[in-house]
Amino acid sequence: MPEEEVGVIVKFFAKPSVAAIEITKGTIKKGDILKYKGHTSDFTEEVKSMQIDNQPVDEAKVGDMIGVKVEERAREKDIVYKVVD
Repeated sequence: MPEEEVGVIVKFFAKPSVAAIEITKGTIKKGDILKYKGHTSDFTEEVKSMQIDNQPVDEAKVGDMIGVKVEERAREKDIVYKVVD
């Protein structure tokens, strides 16, 4: 499946298992499938919830810093891709 780069992980919070993503291209919406890829990370999952400044949002755009709940460990500088159909 084709994918496009949308952002980069700037921080990972282990206890709540949340990845802080800076959006560098395009948009991310609730329900999108994101792929997290880095030196030791490589997993894909659906965006079930995301927040900006601790407020739930349904969509984020370039320049936004969002928090996304993830099931696996992501690392700083991992690249985030959106799977497109």
